[in-house]
Order: sequence, then C-alpha cells, then structure tokens
Amino acid sequence: MESSDAILGNLVQELKRGTLVLSVLLSTETPVYGYTLVRSLQERGIEVEQNTLYPLLRRLEKQGLLNSSWETGEARPRRYYVISSKGKAIRRELFGEWKFMNEAIHSMEENL
Repeated sequence: MESSDAILGNLVQELKRGTLVLSVLLSTETPVYGYTLVRSLQERGIEVEQNTLYPLLRRLEKQGLLNSSWETGEARPRRYYVISSKGKAIRRELFGEWKFMNEAIHSMEENL
C-alpha cells in the first residue's frame, strides 16, 4: 500500500503537468529561450525540469502555438520561443477554462 506522502506527491505532479502548458503560453509573450523560461517559471513557483520543458516547447511549436527562431549572435546559438497568434487564441480559451475550474473548486471548498 502506498503511503499518503507518495500518493500526494503523485497527485501534485499530475496537477502541475495539467497547468504547465498554460504556464508556458502565459510566459512566452516576448521571445524567450528554454533555460530562461525554466528559471522564470521556477521564480514563480512552477518547478519544471529542462528535460520536461524542451519536448513540450517542440510539441507546442509543432501544434502552431509557439514560433521559434535561432539567435546565433552569442557564443552559443539559442533557440527563442514566442507565442503565435493561434497560441494566443488557445491561451485565452485555456485560461478561461482554468478560471472556471478554479472557481468551481473554490466553491466546493466553501462546503468543507
């Protein structure tokens, strides 16, 4: 039987995964490269590993929600990501859904 701590840890991970896409779409209004995005999210309390974020960035780009470009002026080339117009439309809808769910959960909490 799993301990309560293990169960809670798994559920928290699921909750974080469910909000990561929205967090990325909210954080790419201006061009940002992966490492800076990881740091920015961490500063806001959203822990994400680079090996989780980079595949997500590529998937969002493939879906047309992000655009990317290479910056080669630095010592190391960096790929910058920025939200696309399609991404902004999806972000608006997704954020609305998140707000609705958040309000519904808060209303349930009042009954405790």
